[in-house]
Amino acid sequence: MMHRGIVLSVVALPLFFVCGQAQNSIPKNWYQMDHSQDSFYGISLNRAYDFLKDKKRKSTPVVVAVLDSGVDTTHEDLKNMLWHNPKEIPGNGIDDDGNGYVDDVYGWNFLGGKDGRNLKRAPDERARIFHKWKSRFEGKPDTSAFSPVDKDHYQAWTKAVNELNFSPDEQMELMILDITCKALKRHDKVLRHEMGCDEYTCDKLEKFEPVSRLGKEAKLAYLTSMKMIGIPDEERNSETNVSILGQLEEYVEGKKAAFDSKESVKDNRAEIVQDNYNSLTDRFYGNNDVMGPSPMHGTHVCGLIGAQRGNHIGIDGVADNVKLMMIRVVPDGDEYDKDVALAIRYAVDNGAKVINMSFGKYYSPEKMWVDSAVHYAEMKDVLIVHSSGNESYNLDTTVGYPNPWLKEWNTNAGNFITVGASSDPRINGSIAADFSNYGKTHVDVFAPGVKMYSTLPGTHTYGNQQGTSMSAPVVSGLAALIRSYYPELSAVQVKKIIEQSVLIPDASVPSFKPGDKKSVVSFSDLSKSGGIVNAYNAVKLAEQYKVTTDIKKNTTKANR
Repeated sequence: MMHRGIVLSVVALPLFFVCGQAQNSIPKNWYQMDHSQDSFYGISLNRAYDFLKDKKRKSTPVVVAVLDSGVDTTHEDLKNMLWHNPKEIPGNGIDDDGNGYVDDVYGWNFLGGKDGRNLKRAPDERARIFHKWKSRFEGKPDTSAFSPVDKDHYQAWTKAVNELNFSPDEQMELMILDITCKALKRHDKVLRHEMGCDEYTCDKLEKFEPVSRLGKEAKLAYLTSMKMIGIPDEERNSETNVSILGQLEEYVEGKKAAFDSKESVKDNRAEIVQDNYNSLTDRFYGNNDVMGPSPMHGTHVCGLIGAQRGNHIGIDGVADNVKLMMIRVVPDGDEYDKDVALAIRYAVDNGAKVINMSFGKYYSPEKMWVDSAVHYAEMKDVLIVHSSGNESYNLDTTVGYPNPWLKEWNTNAGNFITVGASSDPRINGSIAADFSNYGKTHVDVFAPGVKMYSTLPGTHTYGNQQGTSMSAPVVSGLAALIRSYYPELSAVQVKKIIEQSVLIPDASVPSFKPGDKKSVVSFSDLSKSGGIVNAYNAVKLAEQYKVTTDIKKNTTKANR
């Protein structure tokens, strides 16, 4: 199971929060800045828009499908940017456009039931695989009679068996974190009563002087515990108790479920969704609730791609003329291959030109379904942007899913971009994010993914998250920007432009190997392109591509 990113900070260090060198001087929009002008390794977004303005470029709307956990459709900075199905009449209970999905106004929820219920939590894929094939493979080490498919399944099952044997250190770590979480909740209850409010930041708490002895003890214990689990000062002072404790509790519960999954696994999909999971032809399931029970992750991703620009509230997204189509496929836990495959096809069939996929895992039993959908998107000229993952893995040696390798076609999809997370030395001392997966062959580009400020559920709510889940939407926004101003370019061309226009930091810029702050590494060796996506360079290159394309078209016409 890949870490998709947790509000505040996302990776396990020492437990799951990262303690970096965060500074109050870091601008909220640092990731959009230009290094030559602002000294931050952002994507030079304003320079890109200035270039397009000088060229008198006009944009056309581009639909970006966001396959994620859900989106807050009421958010002030997103509500005007959401895709609306032009052929569907909202709320009439009729499938007006005949696509099989009733009232799919904003997109679709493949994790819902027709009765309106939603699947919130799902087991990780390794647990599902372990229990699915346990009766078939347990005690059967002789694989000589297995078919190639059975051998693949057996290999995945044995890998799952090994990974479900958690070490005593891991169990102790969880126990300590669980105790800390429960203690924080007790202290929080006391503090909310003493402060007379339900939400507060650590900064507000620091300034508060409790009257009672119990309040004083709760304040000291709360602040001390926050430091012990490694939450950076800036995050403690900007995120509320509700946000911190909610994410902490969610993480602990997920870990507990993973630890218990070898004995039993609770999967409510059959009860709630009620599809025949083993049949891809059973595809008209789910409901139209694209917000779902946990839209935190998806709302943040949507804001990075296309929060309304120029409205003087909140943030400005990367792309200025997009419509965001939400397709809910990501529960708390691992996504299901079937949902991902059908979501890609839904996005393509309903006009998306870019698909953002900020999720992933390390098992994919129905990969052929996903591969077929990726190939379908490639044939329909749709670009797919995928986050590489947050485990500091080298993807050249560890396989993550989804990925562009299409086994049935014996080739890599040309419309698939895998994105790692960059940072800035002024944030955490390295140009590479410490948590990011990487790979000279299997990661295409890096994009900012640390201290990313964007929209959060709640009409006027914003905050920081980090992870490759935040890097992918930066690239999706850039892809949408290019496709909006240069609509004649294909998905494959846009991918090449993004890769060929990266900014490669100077060798003198500090770069540490993700997951190992003692190992200096050349940033250019962490991905295929060796650099960070750059919007200004990309639109300049797109302009050249267009000129070349126009010359070829005119030459063809002249030769007829």
